[in-house]
Amino acid sequence: MTKVLTDSRSIRIKGRSFLAVVLSPDLPLDQWLVRLDDLAARSAGFFLDRPVVLDVTDLTIDRKQLKELIEELGKRNVRIMGIEGARPSLLGPGMPAAMKGGRPASDFEVEATAQKPVVETVEVMPPTPVVAEVRMPTPSIIVREPIRSGQSLIFPEGDVTVIGSVSSGAEVIAGGSVHIYGALRGRALAGSVGNASARIFCRKLEAELLAIDGIYKTADDLAPDLRGKAVQLWLEGEAIMAEKLI
Repeated sequence: MTKVLTDSRSIRIKGRSFLAVVLSPDLPLDQWLVRLDDLAARSAGFFLDRPVVLDVTDLTIDRKQLKELIEELGKRNVRIMGIEGARPSLLGPGMPAAMKGGRPASDFEVEATAQKPVVETVEVMPPTPVVAEVRMPTPSIIVREPIRSGQSLIFPEGDVTVIGSVSSGAEVIAGGSVHIYGALRGRALAGSVGNASARIFCRKLEAELLAIDGIYKTADDLAPDLRGKAVQLWLEGEAIMAEKLI
């Protein structure tokens, strides 16, 4: 007997992209986890509610070590949505899905006393076809209200200007420069798509975390006399420079 489908309703499948954090561990894993703990301690909530992809490309580990790593990350509330660069023998039932084809959005490297845990973001593209929306490029945006705790303002196309403050636990991510006409208490990431000439400007520096073109500094790494002052920050080689604004 042939079953005739009479319901005219269809299943809707959409293509959509999301910004995800990519963690790229290195060996030995126990030391890398210590550095990751240091990042989490110095920037509370960095991984909170973020989709995370684990990049194990060229990492010499077996399936047992990979599962233990995922478990250790889970204990730190880092939930792995997918694994990139894994050999087929590393994956199996109960493991996160294999992922590939992520489009880089920015690379972060967190400063530490030893080797640094590398963190990067990628725009995770779905496997279904996507019709791109054509838009005219916008070089900058102006936000006329404060960025409150838990909010993220992401604008990879250019500069971001906030007429107000950025609260602790909030973040501003810009492809160009970041201008804060108020207190910067949260996180500011400039040059997020590979712009080494980007700068960060703020009227009152009280930031939890700062980054320019993938180079990071936390509040503890900045000179004490800069705290609470009007400051600009820029990149020279692999170092973030800062000076007070008159």
